[in-house]
Amino acid sequence: MLIKFSCEKSLLVSAISVASRTVSPKSPLTVLEGIFLQAGEKLHLTGYNLETGITVEVPAEIEKQGECILPARLIFDIVRRLPDELVSVEVDDDYKISIECGISKYRISAENAADYPELPEVGEGDAVELPQRELRDLINGTLFSVSDNASRPILTGVLFEIAEDSVTAVAIDGFRLALRRFRPETPFLKTMTVVVPAPALREVEKLLGDTDEPARISLERRHILFTVGDATLVCRLLEGDFMDWRKVLQTEPTIRLVADVEQLAMAFERVSLVVSEKFKGPAHCLFSKNAVTLKTATVVGTAQDSCPLAGDGGDLEIGFNCRYVLDALRQVPDQEVTLELTNELNPIVLKPTTEKDTFTYLILPMRIKKEG
Repeated sequence: MLIKFSCEKSLLVSAISVASRTVSPKSPLTVLEGIFLQAGEKLHLTGYNLETGITVEVPAEIEKQGECILPARLIFDIVRRLPDELVSVEVDDDYKISIECGISKYRISAENAADYPELPEVGEGDAVELPQRELRDLINGTLFSVSDNASRPILTGVLFEIAEDSVTAVAIDGFRLALRRFRPETPFLKTMTVVVPAPALREVEKLLGDTDEPARISLERRHILFTVGDATLVCRLLEGDFMDWRKVLQTEPTIRLVADVEQLAMAFERVSLVVSEKFKGPAHCLFSKNAVTLKTATVVGTAQDSCPLAGDGGDLEIGFNCRYVLDALRQVPDQEVTLELTNELNPIVLKPTTEKDTFTYLILPMRIKKEG
C-alpha cells in the first residue's frame, strides 16, 4: 500500500475544488492534468500548469505516507457526491485508488508522481502581510483594467508597488487606468515592485475572504507566493518595463465636479441599454452647471438621461465608452466621487472627495460629433 488516509468529505471536496483551478486541462505532460497528492505529516493537494500552482493543506488522519497523481475531474465528481461523512482513501502499489464513504465505494486509477514537476521555491522569510479584504479590494479594484493585448505582455498583469507605508496596485489597458491603494497601520519591512499576471490574480481573489485575517505575499526574483489560510499560490512574474503611471496622472484638471456614485452609475446604465458589442456608440456627456446630460445613439435606438452634480462643468461636451465608465464606478468604494476634467481630448479622472488617496480611475475619451 502506497497511501492511506481519512478526511472529512466537506474538507476534501473543498480542497480538490481549489487545487483543480490550476490543473492543466490539456498538457503534453499528462501528470499536469491531475492533482498531485502528498500524504506526509499533513495532506497536501496541488494543481500546477507550469505558470501558476495552488497547494492546499487539508486536515486528515494519515496512516500511510506517500504521493500520487489523482484524476482531477473524476475525483472531484466522486467526492462531491459522497455522503457527508468521513472519506477513507487507499492507494495500492499498482496505483489503484479505493474510496469508501458510508455505503459508497469506488475503485479508480491514479498515476505515479515521479514525473510531477517541482513548484518554484519562494521563501517566506521577508513576507509582507495585509488583511485579506484589503488585498481582495486591491485586486478587484484594478483587475478589470488589465490589457488582453498579447503584443504588450507586461500590461496583461497588475503592477504591485509595496513601499514602507503603502501597497499600490495599478492596471492599464491603453484606454483606461485603475489604481487602488492600501495604507497599513504599521510600516512594511520589505519593499517590492512586481507585475503579477491577471490569471493568477483571479485565482488569488477566489481564495481571499471578507476578513481581517492576514494574507502573506512573498517574493523571489522571478516568482511570487501568496499565502491565504491553508492555501498557497505561486506564479511566475511578468518581466519588462511597466508604463509610467505617475506621468499619466500628471495633468492638472480645470474642472472638478462631485457626483453620487450610485446615481451616476444608474444614469450610465440606462443610456447603455442601446449599446452592445455589435452596436457600439459613445455616451455623449454634456457637463453643465450642477448636472450632466447623457445621450447615446446606435442603430438600435437612442437614449437620454441625466444626473445631478455638484459644480459647474462649463458645458464641456465629451464622449466616453459606457462600459469603461461603469467598470470604474462599480469599483469606487465611496458614496461620492470627484470627477476631474480638462477638455474634450483629455481623460476623465475619478478620485475620492476627501484627502484619501485610496483609488484613482482614468478613462480616455472617445471622439464624438457635436450637435449643432
